[in-house]
Amino acid sequence: MRRRQFLTTMTLLAGPGGLSAQPAAPALPPGSTGKPAPTTTCKAVMVIDILTGKILLQKNAREKRAVASTQKLLTALLLCEAGNLDRKATASEYDEAAEPTKIYLKPGSSYPRREILKAMLMKSANDCARCLARTHAGSEDDFAKLMNKRALLLGMQDSHFVNASGLPGDQHSTARDMALLARAAYLQPVIRSIVNQAESTFTHADGRVVKLHNTNHLLTTDPYCNGMKTGYTDAAGKCLISSATHKGRTVIAVLLGGSSSKIWGEAKLLLHWGLGVA
Repeated sequence: MRRRQFLTTMTLLAGPGGLSAQPAAPALPPGSTGKPAPTTTCKAVMVIDILTGKILLQKNAREKRAVASTQKLLTALLLCEAGNLDRKATASEYDEAAEPTKIYLKPGSSYPRREILKAMLMKSANDCARCLARTHAGSEDDFAKLMNKRALLLGMQDSHFVNASGLPGDQHSTARDMALLARAAYLQPVIRSIVNQAESTFTHADGRVVKLHNTNHLLTTDPYCNGMKTGYTDAAGKCLISSATHKGRTVIAVLLGGSSSKIWGEAKLLLHWGLGVA
């Protein structure tokens, strides 16, 4: 199905806010194995079918929470929608000061935005998020304003963002809103191709090449997983937005406020349940 046809289909089938109104936890999703919905220890959850926008499962889906680095999907969406990703961006000392995870962009050096975007999504590099935001909008504060405008257009009614990275701040979202964002991000071929990679490389301005390992461990442990983004702060807990495809169907699972020891297994169970695979 071509991209325009896919977008049209999604628009027609989606309900208010871009997700179809459904019961909180239907007994059997399409293609189900017949098993009941898995339980989860995460504070908030949403599982949707990406084509129809049908809600397959929700738990505290409109509870406002910190979502950590999963909000980098919104940063990536804005950059991809703007286009011209091969244009270079010059790093600054402001970018370099980002903590704790970074790729160590060198102030004064320039990098293709596409490369910075890749490191941001795969390694969850905060210096990359700052660099993309600042060079796109003039400052990270102004970029956050763009994030909030785009979020409203997506139907993210319970979200507010103050930075591009997800580092602690006066910001929040919900499982429902992040599902809307993830669905829009998945439609972007560049984002989809990056978040599906378990490994890649990043070339520094001096020619040095470093290996990137995706923070989404499901890419190497689950045969159906093809994305999307992890996140963690003390306030947010462990967060994971994951996508999986089987026999032409794709589902997205948003898990917020989980623990590192359980979130991977719970996400896998939810994805498999949504796809109807054993």
